[in-house]
Amino acid sequence: MKPEDKKKLKLAAVDIRKGIMESTHAAKSGHPGGSLSAADVIAYLYFHEMRIRPEEPDWEDRDRFVLSKGHAAPAVYAALALKGFFPMEDLQTLRHIGSHLQGHPNMNLTKGIDMSTGSLGQGLSCAAGMAKGAKLRKKDINVYALCGDGEMDEGIIWEAVMFSAHYKLDNLCIMVDVNGLQIDGRTSDVMNTDPLDRKFEAFGCHVYHVEGHDFESLDGGFRHFHENHGSGKPTVLLMDTEKGKGIAYMESEAGWHGKAPNDMQYKLAMAELEAHRMALEVL
Repeated sequence: MKPEDKKKLKLAAVDIRKGIMESTHAAKSGHPGGSLSAADVIAYLYFHEMRIRPEEPDWEDRDRFVLSKGHAAPAVYAALALKGFFPMEDLQTLRHIGSHLQGHPNMNLTKGIDMSTGSLGQGLSCAAGMAKGAKLRKKDINVYALCGDGEMDEGIIWEAVMFSAHYKLDNLCIMVDVNGLQIDGRTSDVMNTDPLDRKFEAFGCHVYHVEGHDFESLDGGFRHFHENHGSGKPTVLLMDTEKGKGIAYMESEAGWHGKAPNDMQYKLAMAELEAHRMALEVL
């Protein structure tokens, strides 16, 4: 990856994190922890990987993205605003009555959202259907689905994976945000789903471990995905991440799964992110 591309992605990730804090603070509710852990891969997808047109959000041949862990909507909304799908000011309306930015993605309300999600596990099934549809229509369309590691508890996840392997959906990239925490605590305590890599491999997928906050590692993972086109196997990227990444007082704290920052916490977070952004700009 070129240094200028990496810098662009790092700046985008900081801006996405700022958008997450801005929207959840304004809403006084939401899910900042899992949104922050996914900010880097979402920056990579929207600013480097996916073929999309903000000026033509319903472009038929666009790549598709499904946020299966729908509670991380603040991260996707921030990326969409930064890409120009709608004004940045709209982020302050998160979860407000009448807003097009609800607590979970709604494809009927928000430009750039390809699938309504929220009930965990179902998003991946929708993504698999999209990938199968692209195959049937002989379209060069990639489908990307972002899941949480807590979401691996859901049986429908494994039905979708079995379907994807059976129908040879090598145009499907399944990303798992492995931050080790879910709303009730550590994933290993709530429902231990390890070893995820061997499970996905047994279901017929290519599996790669990546560092979810390192753009070189993410770049390598998505290169593998493209190299696997024609293999007849879905690609799974198991991303090692940290819940609350980028905000010191939120990092690795399960309590920030579904709690918004108060005024003081918001100011601390925004100051930390702005200092990070300024440091990146001088590089």
